[in-house]
Amino acid sequence: MTEVSPASSVAKTRGWPLLRSLQGYQPSYLAHDLAAGLTLAAIAIPEQLATSRLGGFSPQIGFFAFLAGSLGFFLFGSNRFLSSGADSTITPIFAGSLALLAASGSPDYVALAGVLALMVGLLLVVGGIFRLGWIADLLSIPVTVGFLAGISLHILISQLPAILGLPTPGGVMLQRLAILVEQLSQTNPFTLCIGLGVLASVTICERIDVRIPGALVGLIGAAAAVLFLGLESRGVAVLGNIPATLPALDIPDAPMARSLQLVPLALIIAIIVMVQTAATTRSFVSDKNQPPDVDQDFIGVGVGSILSGLIGGFPVNASPPRTAIVSETGGRSQLAVLVAAAIILALLAFGGSLLRHVPQAALGGILLFVAMRIIRVNQIVAIYRQSIGELVLVITTAAAIIVLPIEQGVAIGITLSLLHGIWSTTRAHITVFERVPGTSIWWPSSRHIHGETEPDVVVAGFQAPLSFLNAYHFRHDVMALVQSRAQQLHLIVLEATGIVEIDFTAAQILGDTIKACNSLGIGFAIARLESARAQEAIEKFGIDALLESGHQFHSVEEAVRAYTGGAKSPPSDPGLLR
Repeated sequence: MTEVSPASSVAKTRGWPLLRSLQGYQPSYLAHDLAAGLTLAAIAIPEQLATSRLGGFSPQIGFFAFLAGSLGFFLFGSNRFLSSGADSTITPIFAGSLALLAASGSPDYVALAGVLALMVGLLLVVGGIFRLGWIADLLSIPVTVGFLAGISLHILISQLPAILGLPTPGGVMLQRLAILVEQLSQTNPFTLCIGLGVLASVTICERIDVRIPGALVGLIGAAAAVLFLGLESRGVAVLGNIPATLPALDIPDAPMARSLQLVPLALIIAIIVMVQTAATTRSFVSDKNQPPDVDQDFIGVGVGSILSGLIGGFPVNASPPRTAIVSETGGRSQLAVLVAAAIILALLAFGGSLLRHVPQAALGGILLFVAMRIIRVNQIVAIYRQSIGELVLVITTAAAIIVLPIEQGVAIGITLSLLHGIWSTTRAHITVFERVPGTSIWWPSSRHIHGETEPDVVVAGFQAPLSFLNAYHFRHDVMALVQSRAQQLHLIVLEATGIVEIDFTAAQILGDTIKACNSLGIGFAIARLESARAQEAIEKFGIDALLESGHQFHSVEEAVRAYTGGAKSPPSDPGLLR
C-alpha cells in the first residue's frame, strides 16, 4: 500500500476551493445536519440578538451578520462544523471605536461598520491566499487570557444598565462603573429579576447539557413574563417590533476620510479573528486523517465578513461555542449551519413580531453568561502557580483593555505578546552537555544526573534559533567557556539540535567566534545540525569553510571520537547515539 505524505494530503484537500465541506457527502448525512441546524438556530437566535445589542445595532443587523458569515463559510470554508457570525469577542472592540466616529446606531455608524467588515474580510482573504496562518500564533496564552478577561469586564459593565434597568452612562469604562454604583438605589427590581433569571437559565442548561438551548428557553420565559404580567408598564424595556426586512446587497456609503481612520482597527480585528478562527479550526477537526486547513478557513470567514459589509452588517468571527454545538449534535457538513441560517432568514421575513416582547434585560443576561464563560479562570490560576512573571502579562493586558480605549488596549496586548516572544528568544544561553554514563548520549548537565566529560573537550548546546537577538549572548558564553578552560581546552562541539535558523548577523558572529577559537588553537565542530534552513545558512554564509574538514557530525559522540581518535569504544546499542 502506497503511503500518502502529509504534504500531498494537504495539497489534495486544497484542490477544490468551493463547498469543501460537501466532499464525500452522503444522503444519510442530511438527517444529522437538519437536527444539528435546528439546535444551532435555537442557540444562535438569542446570541445574535444579544451581540447586536452589545454593538449598538438594531436586532436584525445581528441576524444579517450571521446569514453572511454562514453563507461565506459554506461556500469557501474548509471545516465542516465551524459557525461564523456576530461574535461577542470582537464586537466591543469595534463598537467602542465606531462610537468615536458616529453616534451609536445611526446610519453613519452602520455604514462605518459595513466598511470595517469589508476591510477585515479583505485582510482575512489575503491572509488565507498568501498562507499567513502563522499570524494566528502572534498572541501568547497569557496575553490571550488577559485579553479575554478585559473583554469580559467590558461586556459585564456595558450590560449592567440593561440588567439594572438604569440609563446607560457615558464616559470611559471605570467612570461608567462608578456612575452605576451611585445609581444602584434606582434599580428596577423586575428588570433585575429578568436578567438574573435568564442568566440562571442559561447557566443551568449549560451544566446539564450544552445542547440544551438555555438562552432560547430563558428568552421565551422572559418574553412570556413580560406579556402576561404586564411588565412593560412597570418599566421593563423590550425590543419592540423588528422590521420584516430581508438583507440586500449595497456598498456602504461612508466618507473616505472616516473610512481610512478604520484601517488600524481593521488590522487589529483581523488578527483577533485569525487567532480565534485558527483555534476553532484546530479544536474541531473535520477529518482526523488530514491536517486542518487554517488558511482556507481564513478565506471562508473573510468572505463572510465581506458579505456582511455588503448587506449592512458588521465584521464576523468564528464561534467556538456554536461550532461545538454543530459537532456535538452530529452535524456532518456546513449544511447544518445553512439550515440554521434559513431558519433565521424565515424569522426575519415573517416572524419579527414574535420578538417584540423580548426584554432588553434578557439579552443582557445572555451577555453576562458569555462574559463569565470567556474568563479563563483555570488558566489564570495555572499561570499564577507556574509562572508569576507571565501572570504580569495577564494583568497588564487586562488592565490596558479596561482602562484605555479598548482598541488601544488590544494593540498593547499584541505588542506585549510580541515583546514577550522576543524577550524569550534573547534569554537563550549556551548550556554545557555531559555524557550519560555507559552510553554515547550527551545531555544538558544536571544535578539530578551524574555525567561524564572529556578532559580537553567541551560540548555546548544552544536551544534556540541563532539570530541577531541572541548572537552576542552566544559569543559571550562561548568565549567565557574558552577563558575558563584556556589551558586545557582543545575542542568545542556545538550541539545544534535547537538551532533551526541562522540569520545574517548571527552567521557573522558565529564565524567570528570560530575564528577566535581557532586563533587560540581550539578546534570547533558542529554536531546534529538537523534543520535544513540552518544547514543552508551554514553553506550560504561561508561557515562551513571556516570549519576544519569533516567537522560537521551526525552526533556529539561521533565528533568527540573523531577528535580523540576513537579512544572511547562505541556503546553496544547503536540506537543510543546522540
